[in-house]
Amino acid sequence: MNKILLSLAAAVMLVACTQKQATSPREELTRYAEKQLTFALESLTAPMSANNKLVAPRTVEDSTLQLVPTRDWTSGFFAGELRMMYQLTKDTVWKQKAIQFTELLEQEKNNGKTHDMGFKMFCSYGRAYEITKNPHYRDVLLQSARTLITRYNPQVGCIRSWDHNADKWDFPVIIDNMMNLELLFWASRETCDTIFRDIAVSHALKTMENHFRPDMSSYHVVDYDPETGEVEGRTTHQGYSPESAWSRGQAWALYGYTMVYRETNDVRFLQQAEKIAGYIINHPRLPADKVAYWDFDAPEMPNEPRDASAAAIMASALYELAEYSNSREVYLKCANDMFESLASAAYLAAPSTNFGFLLKHSTGSKAHESEVDVPLVYADYYFLESFIRKYNACF
Repeated sequence: MNKILLSLAAAVMLVACTQKQATSPREELTRYAEKQLTFALESLTAPMSANNKLVAPRTVEDSTLQLVPTRDWTSGFFAGELRMMYQLTKDTVWKQKAIQFTELLEQEKNNGKTHDMGFKMFCSYGRAYEITKNPHYRDVLLQSARTLITRYNPQVGCIRSWDHNADKWDFPVIIDNMMNLELLFWASRETCDTIFRDIAVSHALKTMENHFRPDMSSYHVVDYDPETGEVEGRTTHQGYSPESAWSRGQAWALYGYTMVYRETNDVRFLQQAEKIAGYIINHPRLPADKVAYWDFDAPEMPNEPRDASAAAIMASALYELAEYSNSREVYLKCANDMFESLASAAYLAAPSTNFGFLLKHSTGSKAHESEVDVPLVYADYYFLESFIRKYNACF
């Protein structure tokens, strides 16, 4: 009997040790993110308030932390990161910090001059409402959705992206805009008003029709005639050339159509996401570590800058797409390869450096020599999201 008990005890200890070892990478990365984001908060020497006009970190330029006002398209990501830290740790300190940085953005709910309402408000207030169910957060999100659909043109069938460069474009729609549709799907469920969903579906279908080349790479910008809805031109604003495949644009497309499938269960969107994934995964110029150069057609590879933000977005999207697709194992392998590269010393900043940003080697807009080989707040946001998706689903 004693031998049997000893054997059982040894087996229990072995299982416990195995489980501990299996979860240790998650725990280590969580601790690292806690330490780094604590350092990020300490690095914010300017008071964070709407009156101060600077409400969130965006990047580092010339060894100086760059902060942004609420109107900047990246203003909601830091609050979202803090909220994800609360999800990972259940430490209420992170919840309180997330609330602080979220509530600085409320005035943006009425900003009809931007299509980036989803990036700003759903990544901040959306995550906040998901956790707290605060009715005020719901009201802010619904007003944000109402504001966003004022940019919809039924003749075109899309939400207008930019108002700038009127001399170049009449009605520009960028692939990034797919990411802002999640707010509309949420608003439709909350209100049972189909107008939000109908606009989101129309935008996704029109983008699917006009943004993609035969090889399933995406143009960055499609310009429409606002009176007739006809395509006037296809080009880029941040990629290498009009016909090149800007890497983060491909990431937005992959993530966007995966999300739209989740929200609609329409197989057309699943098939679109799978085709985009195939383009990315099988691309001959995707590096061995699966962290893309800033453009798949940039001419000076391997001496071109990488874009860790594109890889983080792609990894997060592939983890979700794996839940829906028969090609699950293919997507999981690529997502894991991307994530493991980003979580390595090659891309992860040393603790208490990088002004608290998690990732190094992102590229904002190489075409404009802006934010090249720097940390970017949205790279960190999607890296944390991919981290949560990976370990919540035990991938």
